[in-house]
Amino acid sequence: MKDLLPAAHLGHVSCSPARGDAAHRVLSPQDFDAAEGEITQWDGYAPTPLVALPALARAIGVDEIRYKHEGPRFGLGSFKALGGAYAALGVLQREIAHRTGAQVELADIRAGKHRDAVAGITLVSATDGNHGRSLAWGCQRFGAPCRIYIHAEVSEGRAQAMRDLGAEVIRIDGDYDASVRRAKDEAEAHGWFVVSDTSWPGYTDPPRDVMAGYGVMVREICREMDRAPTHVFLQGGVGGLAAGVTAALVQHWGEAAPRVVVVEPDRAACLYESARAGAATAVEIAEETIMAGLSCGEPSPLAWAILAEEARDYLTIPDTLVAPTVRLLAHPLGNDPAVEAGESAVAGLAALIAARSDASLSAALGLDESARVLLIGSEGITDPEIYARIMAGEDMA
Repeated sequence: MKDLLPAAHLGHVSCSPARGDAAHRVLSPQDFDAAEGEITQWDGYAPTPLVALPALARAIGVDEIRYKHEGPRFGLGSFKALGGAYAALGVLQREIAHRTGAQVELADIRAGKHRDAVAGITLVSATDGNHGRSLAWGCQRFGAPCRIYIHAEVSEGRAQAMRDLGAEVIRIDGDYDASVRRAKDEAEAHGWFVVSDTSWPGYTDPPRDVMAGYGVMVREICREMDRAPTHVFLQGGVGGLAAGVTAALVQHWGEAAPRVVVVEPDRAACLYESARAGAATAVEIAEETIMAGLSCGEPSPLAWAILAEEARDYLTIPDTLVAPTVRLLAHPLGNDPAVEAGESAVAGLAALIAARSDASLSAALGLDESARVLLIGSEGITDPEIYARIMAGEDMA
């Protein structure tokens, strides 16, 4: 077991959250219902695989590992396909209704009945890659102009993927949080509309829609499982994925919902530091992580409201674990299926394997031979060049 990944130190904060109603109030069952009803009607919709990894589970000493592989999602390579495009549709619906004073149906926008109005509504966002790609894809489908802001370290391959979907891509100096600020400022100056996966005071509808879209993924998972997992390891970032998945699991499983473990790069650990402080806390990113989708220094307040009440553990992992975990999924143990995973997808699995090699951390997390662990494989190969370098043996840390 200890030979599966390099030795590494994991940061750990354990919480005793005061359970409240945020998992039903911030994201209601009706929010998830609406997202599922719309997204499952889109051309190309199909549930993504929930992969069992029994040989790996035996090797690390847990009962079960289930890995939700989001690589095939709508041909876009990540779970973000469920969020950005759906939130864009909501922005278009609200703005057209505001301009016309009439009720607007999502299906009518999707069918092109408001194409002239949509063509005059520019949607913008900041991204590390996957959210922007989803937004660009949605804008292309619905006929809206799209501007995407990326920071200095976003790979050119990810930028080109968004251009290929018709987006205008603006690269800025600075990090992800700087690109968020630039997108907001230019949208305000030009009358454009931000479709962000992070919230701020007075801005909650699009990020709520983003998280509601992620519920489609969770409902697919729950339909395939006859009992709740004991643990779910969730990537951090601004917290949208972790919060959306957590709320949907709590609504489905109730008191039997799994123990929530949030995992972040040690180079971008804003949720970990928020847990330490007991309040949403921003961090300065001094060095970018290979886990590009998780390189976020400021939590989403909307997401934090849920995590503060539901998440029990926060872990940080070093970049040195990422490439070996990507290769382990591609060349699996025993008869486990091979999975092509991107760098951000493996954070939860890397943390799980590393935790099981540390007896005290395993005990602190309640991980033992009876643990049934759910992982969200949030992306497939979203940058073929980086994936090829990892598979060639580069550690990229």
